[in-house]
Amino acid sequence: MADRSYRWLLISLAVVGLTADQASKYLVFRWLYNDGVFTDRSGTGNAYDLPPGNWFEIIAQFDPETPPCEGALAGLQTWSTKGQPLMPRVNHGALFGIGGSKKGLANATFAIISVLAAVAIVVWGLRSTTARERGLMASLGLILGGTLGNLYDRIVFGGVRDFLHYYGQFEWPVFNIADCCLVVGAFLLLIQAVFFTPLEPAAVSPAPASAAAPQTPTPTNQP
Repeated sequence: MADRSYRWLLISLAVVGLTADQASKYLVFRWLYNDGVFTDRSGTGNAYDLPPGNWFEIIAQFDPETPPCEGALAGLQTWSTKGQPLMPRVNHGALFGIGGSKKGLANATFAIISVLAAVAIVVWGLRSTTARERGLMASLGLILGGTLGNLYDRIVFGGVRDFLHYYGQFEWPVFNIADCCLVVGAFLLLIQAVFFTPLEPAAVSPAPASAAAPQTPTPTNQP
């Protein structure tokens, strides 16, 4: 079905990814806030090991040096700490902490990049040829959901909240659901680019000349 559109898939995955990311961040940080009693190795938060093997943990750390904002954002920032003036510890940079040492500059830079990426995905998804490719719509939906999830954090918290941590055979940087959406979406996009050929617009064949207009029989002379 050449004219079928999968824009609904892009929108659905973007909404699901954004919702799952924000819900998990707020709930995990509220759960591990533990009324301000911190017992992890850094002394700034709490962690919960997932069995078996103690190789993966859910971790939430807080930043006593950064006060919450005043006004409308205050409630969004302190919901996880039950209204206490304590901010989550955030990653100001990108994946793997790239650029995190610059803090405000890094956060603003990656926020702008996120906005541009989101706009580009929406514009790309509005193209009729793109909308007919189910795999491409799925990958763009995941990337859009992850982009919007981390963009929300950059606007509200000044950085990205991370809470998933693998430390088994090697130490992996702490990440979140939005990062998972971005990685999976980018991987699907790569597969789409390498192994699948984009659909071409359906060509419209001109009607044959014989069918364009009925032929009028030539009258014959009667004797």
